[in-house]
Amino acid sequence: MSQQALDLRTSLHLVRRHKFLVGGAILLGIVGGGGYATLHPPMLTSTALVVLPQSAAQSAAAANANGSPDPFTATQEVIAGSNDVLTAALPDVRPVVPLPELRQELQIGSLTPYVISITAKSKVADDAETTANAVARSYIHYIGSANSAVGRVTAQLLEPATSAAGPTPTKQLLIYGLLGGVAGTLIGLILALAIGRRDRRLRGRDEIADSIGVSVLLSVPAESPRDAAGWTKLFQEYQPGAVDAWRLHKALHSLGLIGVTPADSKAASGSSVGVLSLVSDRNALALGPQLAVFAASLGIKTALIVGPQQDTNATAVLRAACAAPTTPQRSRYLQVSVVDRLDGVTAPDAALTVVVAVVDGQNPEVAGTLRAAVTVLGVSAGAATAGQLARVAASAAADGRDIAGILVADPDPADPTTGRLPEVIRPSQAKMPTRMTGTSTEAWR
Repeated sequence: MSQQALDLRTSLHLVRRHKFLVGGAILLGIVGGGGYATLHPPMLTSTALVVLPQSAAQSAAAANANGSPDPFTATQEVIAGSNDVLTAALPDVRPVVPLPELRQELQIGSLTPYVISITAKSKVADDAETTANAVARSYIHYIGSANSAVGRVTAQLLEPATSAAGPTPTKQLLIYGLLGGVAGTLIGLILALAIGRRDRRLRGRDEIADSIGVSVLLSVPAESPRDAAGWTKLFQEYQPGAVDAWRLHKALHSLGLIGVTPADSKAASGSSVGVLSLVSDRNALALGPQLAVFAASLGIKTALIVGPQQDTNATAVLRAACAAPTTPQRSRYLQVSVVDRLDGVTAPDAALTVVVAVVDGQNPEVAGTLRAAVTVLGVSAGAATAGQLARVAASAAADGRDIAGILVADPDPADPTTGRLPEVIRPSQAKMPTRMTGTSTEAWR
């Protein structure tokens, strides 16, 4: 049962993650169903009744009483749908159709042994009524003429076709729209589950931590500006909420960069942290700047440095904002700068230095980025695979840098994990209660 519940929960998460895909499929289904209903309006039916002389049908009634078939009524039904009758009715049929199509639009039956029903269907009510009446009149004329195959029979139009029955266009539109919506929902769910199960990007904090065996120290929303003005605004106005501020403080303390409590937030002398992120992960790029702005808000003299990158285009906008003149709105405890080479870098006059480093997830070259005393890996939920993170960690280790922790940007709201437990001790399933036997009340005293 627990495994089934886990599969159901995972499936629900996949559907929620691809809610726009599912919503688009539902919308397309509704539009498709409505379009089909518009292009194929409902078929309406109208019936004309022809009464035969009861004297001619008495033998049929007697035959029915004996349990044998009614040859008279059956013969009349065949005659009403014969080529002679339908050919004579064609000039009055609306719309004009060939004989085979007219036969498909007709249904000949009998209500009693002496009442023949002629039902015509059409998309237009008037056409259905006209066709049914035309065939009924042609049938009456034929069986009353000398050319009748069964002799003359005097018949009358008992009830002409005066009204057509069937679903209204609005009702059919609603029905097909609903059916299209149901079909779109099923297709959307199938696509969401198929895409989600093939997606190898990591979203849960435990998954991210397990990929390289390093704990998650921080998970906060990322500002992720898209232009220089947005970065400038982040430098000036970034103020995390109470929960995120405490998480940022705990992360800095866990790395040994600041004191234990917000009141004692003095940074260690000459502390520096490098925040590695992937070129393809734009949101994680904001983690380093947010960390620096937050530290400056604590009264810590902080330097944010954007050094050489494996892909300069990834940080081009951030570099432009850092190279811009200082604005009065920026905290006096924050300084930002750009470094274009690794050698000969002058240590900034700051208690805490935050270095932004971006590498390629497929072929990372951490050695080409600016070094810091502590290195952390920044990654957004759902932005990287385990292979990419492992390659970055291996490249960092080859350059003598150990990943001290992971910072997660934009965590999945439905993720219940923390990423703080190593994989070897993380329980695979919930611990079940154990029944205790052989104990007495004396054991609890």
